[in-house]
Amino acid sequence: MANLIVRNIDDAIVKALKQRASRRGVSAEAEHRKILEQVLLQPAKKSFAEVLRQIPEVGKDSDFERVQDDAAHDVFA
Repeated sequence: MANLIVRNIDDAIVKALKQRASRRGVSAEAEHRKILEQVLLQPAKKSFAEVLRQIPEVGKDSDFERVQDDAAHDVFA
């Protein structure tokens, strides 16, 4: 495994890292590794538009038209 040295980190960032690590019951170094792993190795999340574009084109618009149910309409009127 490689070592990584990060210099010139703002004190506020170091403090926040230590607090976050403390809340999770791990060392700042372990938390730093976890953050890097989550950000760099997890698959990128897709935008809502990307997800919509992946929905297959099935059926016709008329297949999904809303049909008014008069019985249900009478209950709520």
